[in-house]
Parts: sequence; C-alpha cells; structure tokens
Amino acid sequence: MRQARTRAGSTVPPVGNEGKLRTMSADVPTVRSPHFIKPDHRRTVIRTFMPGDSPNALERGQTRAERIVGRILGLPEDELAVEYARLLSVLCGRHRDVEKVFLQRYENARELLRGGFSASGARAKLIGAYFSEEYAYQSAALFNPSIVRHPDQSGCPPGALRFVLSLRAIGEGHLSSIAFRTGTWQPGRDIVLDAASPLAATPRIEYPENDDAAVHLHCEDSRDLSETVLFPILERQRGGIEDLRLTSLEMEDGSTLFAGTYTAVGGRGIAQELLATRNFIDFKMHRLEGPIAASKGMALFPRLIEGRYAMLGRHDNENIWLLLSENLHHWDGGIRIVKPQWTWEFTQLGNCGSPIETSDGWLVFTHGVGAMREYCIGACLLDRSDPSHVIARTRRPLLRPSPEERYGYVPNVVYSCGALLSGNDILLPYGVADSFTAFSTLSLDALLAAMD
Repeated sequence: MRQARTRAGSTVPPVGNEGKLRTMSADVPTVRSPHFIKPDHRRTVIRTFMPGDSPNALERGQTRAERIVGRILGLPEDELAVEYARLLSVLCGRHRDVEKVFLQRYENARELLRGGFSASGARAKLIGAYFSEEYAYQSAALFNPSIVRHPDQSGCPPGALRFVLSLRAIGEGHLSSIAFRTGTWQPGRDIVLDAASPLAATPRIEYPENDDAAVHLHCEDSRDLSETVLFPILERQRGGIEDLRLTSLEMEDGSTLFAGTYTAVGGRGIAQELLATRNFIDFKMHRLEGPIAASKGMALFPRLIEGRYAMLGRHDNENIWLLLSENLHHWDGGIRIVKPQWTWEFTQLGNCGSPIETSDGWLVFTHGVGAMREYCIGACLLDRSDPSHVIARTRRPLLRPSPEERYGYVPNVVYSCGALLSGNDILLPYGVADSFTAFSTLSLDALLAAMD
C-alpha cells in the first residue's frame, strides 16, 4: 500500500489549554476534551408495559392483560378517583403531559387486545397507566456515540458547527435504547455540550401492519433532542437496539436523509435495522433484508457509489467488507477489503462508523480487538472512486484504553460509532469501558501522514 498524501505546508496544530494532550500513537497527537457524558439514573421515560401470561395461570379463559382491564373497569368511582389522584401526585414534575401519555397507552392496549373493552375519562387513563412503566433508560451506561452535523446551523459562531450525538443507553435488564445530545464544536477550541433536559419524552408510535413494515415514531412532544428516547418496540427488538451509526445520506434527488444502522437484539438472534429521519422529530425504523442483515456493525457510506448504495460490514466478525446494493433495505454479497494484520486486531477488525469523504479518499475509523479482548481504535483510507481498494491504514492504534479508562462495565474498551470532520480537524467521540462517553480531537493531516 502506498503512503497517504499529506497536504502541502500542513502542520500539527499546537495543543491549547482546553484539554490534556494524549499521545494516541507516536505519530498522531490529540487533544482530549475534559467533557464526559455519563449515565444518570434520574432520567426516566414512560414506556409501554405488557404483562405476560404464566403457564400456571388459574384462569385460562382470558389473558392476564384482559383480567387487569376487567379489574379496573369494576373499580368503584370513588376508589378510582383516589388512586388516579395518587398516581398523578407521584409523577408530578417527573414527566410532561403524563395524562396524554396514559391516553396513548390506553389506545395501544385497546389495539393489542383487539378493542374488547371501552372506557373514558380517568378510567381510560388509569387503564393506560397499568400498561405503562417508568424506565430509567440510562441508569447503567451511556456510550458508543455516533455524530452528524445538526440540520439547523443557525446561530453558530463563525467557524463553528452544531452537532447531533446519538448514544447507546443501557438501563434495567441490560436493555439498550437510543438517546441523543446536541452541542457545538469550533475546531481549535473545546466542544460545548447543550444541557440535557431533566425530562424525557415518549414517542408516539405507529405500529406496522406486519412485522416487515416500517415503524413510525413521532417525537413532537420533545422540546429539545435530549428529551427523545427511542426504545425497543417490536418482538424482534425485545433484547435492545444497539450502536446506531448515523450518517448524512445524500439521496438521488439531492435531499439529505439522516440514516443509520443499528443492531436489533431479538429472541431469535440479532439483525441489522435502519433508522431514518429528516428532522430528528419523525423517525422510521426499517427492517433490513438479505443474508448480510443478520449481523452487526454495518455502516452506510454518505452517498451513492456508481449509482448504488454502499455499506461497510463485518458479518464474519473478523474482517471489514464492502457491500453494494441498489436497494437501501436489501443487502447481500460483498467483498472482503480489510483483514486483521497487526497484533492489536488479531482477534477482530471492524468499522467504527460511516466512512468520511476527504480529498484523499474515504477515511474509515476502525476497531481492533487484541489480547485480553482489548478494544482499540485505528483507521484506514479507501479509494474515493473504488472503495474496495485500500490505500493505507494505521500500523498502530490511534487510541488505546488509558489507565483511567480501563475500568467499567466492560474493561479495556474504547469504541466509537462515528466521527465528524471540519476542515482539517476531526472530532472523535468514543465510548469508555461500555460505561460513558468521552471526546477527543485530532488533525486529519497528521492522521494521513501516520498511515502506510
């Protein structure tokens, strides 16, 4: 492989006072931000709860859910009023428009139980409350970030840009959901994270007619993006939705679609799905099809390659593959383009996020797994017109777990699901020990110069 080109006259920018210098490798210095995003057990969301049935149930004629509804329908008015008032007082200040949410859950329950009952007023809302639960969606971890430019750049200082950060949030039962934060980054200065709202909003869900159709999520109740939480909805997602890899996808008509793959964990195994939005208010969850879809770690290119959608994958859990398709929702075939070569990637090699287009080629951050299941971050460069051709790659990790980053839910792991390029500067958010999120910046020119 030939050595990557370095822009004429470029130098590594000096380290400012905003962060602490860390040598990611001997060749690529970075500024580590003092900011972290850590889990907060106080942040909760109201999600759907559907009680299951026991094989030892005494009453066989009805489901458990139907029996619960029957008990609420038979509750005297005075007792119903007392219980509903108590419930509202408990939730006051913890959730916005909670009665609206209860009515939505009531309608969901009627739909799932085929409309076998009817109620109104406080009784309908109380039924909705029994089919809801308060869930601390990030009580355990908040990590594996991806990042894209915010669709609204108004009000940014000159030279700065606003960004959207997606995060994998883990709560009770090791269940993963998708959360968001926003902020501003001005290269040469530290990032500024927008304050997270103390509240979280529940999406309005449009369930599909069949399991293969898209699920529509409407988050118009979120007053800012940090309130939006996308949690598992369907049976095929019952074990969680993990590691969203967002990109700004340029469509054939010139419009921009914010799209990203994520792993859906179901009772029958894992599969890749696609999340798509144009405004971060209305989302669609699409099921991907084809033999490659039953895997992890797929990441879209931000534009079509010779008229076809392009994707990176690691469906053999060992190598990076290039996939091409005329259908955004169907993927098969592919060719292996990068395989483990260095000791820090002997166990496994995969992409960290979507490729970033530069004048020198497609920049791909990679993760390698070495001895003691240590996860490190590296990079490779693919040809712009033929991304099956690898121009160069990093011989040594760009980022290893430092001593202060080795401990957490899963020790010895640094991992990212995407980075952001602005001019010659890269903002690389990354997860630490499957526990929390950190940030670093580095020079594109220095990175290219370190590849061979």
